[in-house]
Amino acid sequence: MSKAFSPSCERNQQPILEQLAEHLKDSKRLLEIGSGTGQHAVYFAERLPHLTWYCSDAPDNHASINAWLAEANLANAVAPFAFHFGKNDWPALEVDAVFTANTTHIMPPSAAKLMMQTVAQQLPLGGVFCQYGPMNVNGEYTSEGNREFDLHLAQSGCGGIRDIDELKEWGTGLTLVDQIAMPANNFLLVWQRL
Repeated sequence: MSKAFSPSCERNQQPILEQLAEHLKDSKRLLEIGSGTGQHAVYFAERLPHLTWYCSDAPDNHASINAWLAEANLANAVAPFAFHFGKNDWPALEVDAVFTANTTHIMPPSAAKLMMQTVAQQLPLGGVFCQYGPMNVNGEYTSEGNREFDLHLAQSGCGGIRDIDELKEWGTGLTLVDQIAMPANNFLLVWQRL
């Protein structure tokens, strides 16, 4: 088995679930951008059985995602396909929801911008995009820990923590309907195509 484990994923999934249960209650088919280890997909799909949960990530992560899915054996969680902004086209799926966790600050700014633009184009009217992770507010870090984390991201060659106003500019066609402060200085941004 190639099942990878993320402690932070384990810690944050219950608070995220509480929000997803509310904001995705009318959604039916969801694309997860960056399924990572596969933990979130299994945890959320099991607890949100009204959703079909489509996994996606770079091929390097597919073994772990598939291992988690195989163990859980859920009828509503779909095996991952290769998807990377700037490398792959948007999948040939009809979804009314998108979820991503801890990806925006890893992506180069060009990919984060492309994600916001593409989700805005691909979601149907009324579709929901839930985006979780660290964000800056009004050009400011929300904690000293996030400032240090952003420096680490820059040194690691990652894109860095994005400002919510920047994401609004990029996501033309999406309306930010909720901005929820989450544990560990993270946010869940809930966007809708209205």
